[in-house]
Amino acid sequence: METDATEPLREPPVRGREQRNGTIVLRLAGELDLYNADEIRAALDDAIGSGAGRIVVDMAEVEFVDSTALGVLIEARSRVGDNRLLLAAPGVETRRTLEVSGLDRHLTVHASVEAALAAPS
Repeated sequence: METDATEPLREPPVRGREQRNGTIVLRLAGELDLYNADEIRAALDDAIGSGAGRIVVDMAEVEFVDSTALGVLIEARSRVGDNRLLLAAPGVETRRTLEVSGLDRHLTVHASVEAALAAPS
């Protein structure tokens, strides 16, 4: 079976962005790694530049995250400060990666987007 050379091999990591009550919810999905870290960084930079009070990164559909992508999240957190970048709904593997790397102590993680949105600032 032949593949169309113009068809991307992978889906883009950024699957959606919406504004909810002054908070930007950025939905990521698939594999977050060295190959798409720049796309993730650009989306976070755009969200930070928008002046939103907080940014919630919805990770419910993330299947894999490597150290490069984790570094992008840490960079964004360092730019916006504590409690302004929140991670939401990481799956089992993503949560394990955050715990093993120790980043769950540096990034605020919530069970769902709704819980992140409801968290005190």
